[in-house]
Amino acid sequence: MDGVVVIQVKKELDVNLRQLYSNLLLFVTLYLITHGIFFQLSISFDEEYSVVNKSNTLCNMKSAYLYVRVSTDEQKRKGYSLPEQEDKLLKYCKYYDIEVKGIYREDYSAKNFNRPEWNRLFSEIKKKSSGEDKNILFVKWDRFSRNIEYAYEMIGKLRRYKTTAKAIDQPIDFSVPESTVMLAVYLAVPEAENTRRAQNTANGIRRAKLMGRHPSKAPLGFINLTSTDGKKAIAPKEPEAEIIKWAFYQVAKNDHKITEIMKIAHDKGLICSRSHFFRILHNPVYCGLIPIKLDSSEEKVVKGLHEPLISESLFKQVQSVINTKRRTTAKRNDLQSLFFLRGFLTCPVCDRKLGGSVSKGRSKKYPYYHCRDGCKTRIDALFLNDCYQNKLQRLILSNNTVELFKNILEDQNIKTQKASYLYAQKVLERKIKEEGVTLSRGRKLFIAGILKIDDYNELKKENQVSTKNLKKEARDIVVKLKAIDKKN
Repeated sequence: MDGVVVIQVKKELDVNLRQLYSNLLLFVTLYLITHGIFFQLSISFDEEYSVVNKSNTLCNMKSAYLYVRVSTDEQKRKGYSLPEQEDKLLKYCKYYDIEVKGIYREDYSAKNFNRPEWNRLFSEIKKKSSGEDKNILFVKWDRFSRNIEYAYEMIGKLRRYKTTAKAIDQPIDFSVPESTVMLAVYLAVPEAENTRRAQNTANGIRRAKLMGRHPSKAPLGFINLTSTDGKKAIAPKEPEAEIIKWAFYQVAKNDHKITEIMKIAHDKGLICSRSHFFRILHNPVYCGLIPIKLDSSEEKVVKGLHEPLISESLFKQVQSVINTKRRTTAKRNDLQSLFFLRGFLTCPVCDRKLGGSVSKGRSKKYPYYHCRDGCKTRIDALFLNDCYQNKLQRLILSNNTVELFKNILEDQNIKTQKASYLYAQKVLERKIKEEGVTLSRGRKLFIAGILKIDDYNELKKENQVSTKNLKKEARDIVVKLKAIDKKN
């Protein structure tokens, strides 16, 4: 459970009492964390009513650099935290007559110090390493770092350049030796909170997988969806899904190299790297199974709720081809490409079909077409292949033959294009039907009182826009099909 509790204290409080209250709240925070509860506890001191000692160690500074940070771009866009932090720091500096030498606004995670604005600030500190002491002000220590190891390392680096990092809401008096204990606690709490949230996220993903859902990014050929109850799911995405099905079937046949199948799939529209293609062939999600890591060594699979692209039997067959038969297939294909005239050549001595094989010499291998069963006919394969190819290049097709080939290819292209349009038409019809089912379900949930009126209206609006676009695409395909029929 996460939450924010702000305690506002007014009236006369000096700085020592402020630190006492801050320390008290810090120990309360530690107690809650040990019980799995995360609250952001802070005291807000009303400056209009507070009377403080301006000679306090934290406030005894002439100038400072201001550092404000949020964790994500989304927080930055929404205006969350950054303006509030900056406003608070500026008021603090104005009240204590501190000169602001620069404001550095960050939107990076605090897991480490590899952040653009922090690097810029640190470079500025190093340029002015000589002279008076320098200060960096931020609101809380979790704005500085969420990793205690990196935080201490950076504090040491800053000290070498006569610079002190200070949090105005969690003041630390570095002249007091015991204050290092409080600093350790301030730095450890954000790290513990990060670790706990990461662990909770991992457990949530694991629970979703055990239920058969795929909560993370959808693999190629699928698309991420969110159901009406807010649960994540995946569904096939065309045309990638159909191409991946084709690739699995081709690999299972074991007639071609996997790299050749990958190139053809790429030409069909499956854009991925070689390593990604092999990960696809090894991924059980495509046959409807969800892999789950139980620990570092053990892994299990559960039946997924999503629609599989292939059957489990086909997936197992592909794994068998990849793991045991791929090298043999590749070798056979290499021989076929080298002796492509085998089966067409006849022996000039005994009229039998010539075979082909490779003979090993002292330094390299020599390919030959040869006869068998005692016949000593043997011809250099490379020489004969070159002669055949040279002869082919001299052949010229007649004009009538060229025209015939053009008509055949054009007819084939039209058939292929028409088949593609018909397939797209079926896909669009299915999507239009799904949109109708989604709206029907939303209507039932609204009538049952589960879905609010605003949510239902938003769902209905999105559904109508999506259905309108799908119907427009379907009409366009009908026009294209009519044009093909008219041309024929």
